[in-house]
Amino acid sequence: MDWDATSAFAPVGLALRGQSVHRIVRTLGDAAYMLLKDWPTDDGEEYVTAVKACVDAISGKIAPEQFRVAFLRAADEAGITA
Repeated sequence: MDWDATSAFAPVGLALRGQSVHRIVRTLGDAAYMLLKDWPTDDGEEYVTAVKACVDAISGKIAPEQFRVAFLRAADEAGITA
């Protein structure tokens, strides 16, 4: 497992509603933490897809960039500006 994989993973800046601080997700570990601890909602089809894609990327089943696409879709679904 590669929690800190950064190859082919372009950083994602996020602006969460109600928070003045922006977040930058640089690694799969950052993304996992964000999805599980700081995400505004824990339902939605794109959210579930992003969580699964994160696990798959950490375990090497998919490329980190493939996860990034799922992560951006989940952010859009949740109303998070990326």
